[in-house]
Amino acid sequence: MPPVNDNPFIDTMISVEGLKVEFNATPLFEDVSFVINKKDRIALVGKNGAGKSTMLKILAGLQQPTEGAVAVPRDCTIGYLPQVMVLSDERTVMQEAELAFEHIHEMQDSLERMNQELADRTDYESEDYRKLIERFTHLNDRFLMMGGTNYQAEIERTLQGLGFERTDFDRPTSEFSGGWRMRIELAKLLLRRPDVLLLDEPTNHLDIESIQWLEHFLATRANAVVLVSHDRAFLNNVTTRTIEISCGHIYDYKVKYDEFVTLRKERREQQLRAYENQQKQIEDTEAFIERFRYKATKAVQVQSRIKQLEKLERIEVDEEDNSALRLKFVCSSRSGSYPVICEDVSKAYGDHVVFHDVNLTISRGEKVAFVGKNGEGKSTLVKCIMGQITDYAGRLTLGHNVQIGYFAQNQAQLLDENLTVFDTIDRVAVGDIRLKIRDILGAFMFGGEASEKKVKVLSGGERTRLAMIKLLLEPVNFLILDEPTNHLDMRSKDVLKEAIRDFDGTVILVSHDRDFLDGLVGKVYEFGGGLVKEHLGGIYDFLQKKQIESLSELSAFSRPAKAETAPAAAETQASAGRLSYEEQKERNKRLKRLERRVADCETEINETEAAISMLEQQMSTAEGASDMTLYDRHRKLMDQLDKAMQAWEAAGLELEEEQKRG
Repeated sequence: MPPVNDNPFIDTMISVEGLKVEFNATPLFEDVSFVINKKDRIALVGKNGAGKSTMLKILAGLQQPTEGAVAVPRDCTIGYLPQVMVLSDERTVMQEAELAFEHIHEMQDSLERMNQELADRTDYESEDYRKLIERFTHLNDRFLMMGGTNYQAEIERTLQGLGFERTDFDRPTSEFSGGWRMRIELAKLLLRRPDVLLLDEPTNHLDIESIQWLEHFLATRANAVVLVSHDRAFLNNVTTRTIEISCGHIYDYKVKYDEFVTLRKERREQQLRAYENQQKQIEDTEAFIERFRYKATKAVQVQSRIKQLEKLERIEVDEEDNSALRLKFVCSSRSGSYPVICEDVSKAYGDHVVFHDVNLTISRGEKVAFVGKNGEGKSTLVKCIMGQITDYAGRLTLGHNVQIGYFAQNQAQLLDENLTVFDTIDRVAVGDIRLKIRDILGAFMFGGEASEKKVKVLSGGERTRLAMIKLLLEPVNFLILDEPTNHLDMRSKDVLKEAIRDFDGTVILVSHDRDFLDGLVGKVYEFGGGLVKEHLGGIYDFLQKKQIESLSELSAFSRPAKAETAPAAAETQASAGRLSYEEQKERNKRLKRLERRVADCETEINETEAAISMLEQQMSTAEGASDMTLYDRHRKLMDQLDKAMQAWEAAGLELEEEQKRG
């Protein structure tokens, strides 16, 4: 790439001029020009297929445009994280991360050579000498920023920030999943501190804590950043500028994502008005041409109008936003009051305890989140609830008439590859919803010809979206969704979020997407250290509480009580912990007894109501109408139902009181 300027301290990092990219003679985008400045925090947005990933590859120098130029200063460094990459498995985690500093010795050699040149030369007033000083200063600043040769602590901080434990550092990378190895690549990229960071969906394999750490790093310590992400909260917390690719062009907004959404809506309304005015003008012109085409006296005017139409630059309107489409998960029937009750549930693999003493109760209609670092047992407990894992300790009870709809990250592999996208959905859609199949597919980016694609030619992300639509239409009363948003864009996530919010049943969401969880869940279960802790409130209540807890723990750790020795303080703390645990355990037992009593009453009510219904059918026949014994049995059953209802109300009130005392 040609240098823009020899001065490494200029503001412009990358300059894009007249860019055009074509696939099969069809332009993806054209006449695109913009600059990336020092310390820019840019969100690159647009619908799937608009060209975001292609743009990042061009900026990284990995793909050449059809036309146009990308100019980068000679000393500018660029770091690029793609969505998918080939990873090496030959080293430990620490050895792999240390590769980020393999150029440190090259920098030292360069600094020594430049320092020697500065000492040897005497043309102190010349332009070349000034530029040499600037290059030396720039390189030396970078060297010092990287910690020189003392980079070990920086590696450890970065790896821990991205979720690794110290015990992981000496483990071979081959022992880790693809998602964790992507974290290692991200760590290497951040440690290199490039002038421009190009990140394509960096949060897909991160948990909430790691995402927050990355947000802070990018906002405070990175240089220029260009970011592609479907995580709205992440974009808002990191970026200050939004570049949208739409209809083959770009629109540059000097605002963060939420403000961009508002401005984009206003722009689209203006586009729509201009488009409608132009269509009216075209319609009138074409009517004039048609009317006077064969009149010799009007030949000049007709030719003039034809030329006007040929020269007219047609106004394009951004793609229609279908996120307002209202979808709803079909709630099959009413489940019992408590779809899931866990009592002292534990699960271990050999000596490794995933979690222990899990006590939780999820009430009918609740929407809860499972959060925590990867590997802490979220998916394991989900599999226990699903019955896929049965060798756990403790008691796990599913409520009466619970019908589970489960979305796992590998759900896409279960689709029939020989069906088309449309047929896949057509087979599960029932009733009036069948009339809206194409609208539904359009909302999830399967509009037009895409609906006729065979499943076997779909990408992994497309299959995931199709599996989500399929689940959306299946009648259930309990949804368990494991990372449902990883491959969904903003529009699709909004559609899904509204559908979950309107769902009348119970929902467990395993997710790291804070914006998606916000306003959706009323309770958070935190997995960590073998424990599952319940937090009442939404996801941001939980995050705020976690920050307060962390600060208070830090304060307590840094200022131990002077009146006690450290062992005495630890013993007192442990004793208080034991007492609190025993009290909590007794309270949990009382709660479980009351919950079982409520569930038993519900079962009796359901059975009695079913018996009454059958009896009333008999009484409605000619023979039954004159059978007085049926009336007698009906009266007794009604009395029995009344008593069961009273017992259910009493047990429910007692349970509410016990819950309030907690």
